[in-house]
Amino acid sequence: MRFLLFLMLGVAAPVMAQAPRLELPKLEVSVNRVELDALHMYEVDATGTVAAPLPKVWRILTGYERMAEFVPDMESCRVLSRNGNEVIVEQFGVARFLFMSKSIHLIVRATEQPMSSIDISLISGDMKHYESHWELIPVPETGGTKVVYSGKLIPNFYVPGILGAKMIRGDIERMMSAVLARLDRREDATK
Repeated sequence: MRFLLFLMLGVAAPVMAQAPRLELPKLEVSVNRVELDALHMYEVDATGTVAAPLPKVWRILTGYERMAEFVPDMESCRVLSRNGNEVIVEQFGVARFLFMSKSIHLIVRATEQPMSSIDISLISGDMKHYESHWELIPVPETGGTKVVYSGKLIPNFYVPGILGAKMIRGDIERMMSAVLARLDRREDATK
């Protein structure tokens, strides 16, 4: 599941800046399970604010090939092609829940609107449906960036009905926390 959440990142990862260390605002996450043509779709929303300036956040979010370094359960991520603002990315990872694990392979299309947003859509892989949207909003008062994520997914494998939304929420929180922590690393302060 954690890998699925990364996918929501859509192959992008937010950035936390390194000016003086500021207390991070609370991470807000919501997950809803909805019925769609007899399938269970999960709608996910997550919001967090980082101290990093927008250019740094953008650089890290679009550094797709480095995602596996900090996104939980992502084993590899590589750019297959780039054409203008469209990037085709291949991802390998693992979804884990209870005592089971499932290897996940996805090919997604990331459509970038520089310094503003990234839209991710499934081309092929181990999901019935996957789409996500990352929006980056400058916070002029602090020089930081608000990172807003939304996604819709239908796994192509069994997710326990009663526990599914709770498990996905936990995975999203874990993934977003890891991404925000990566954005907050001091060695990136001057980059």
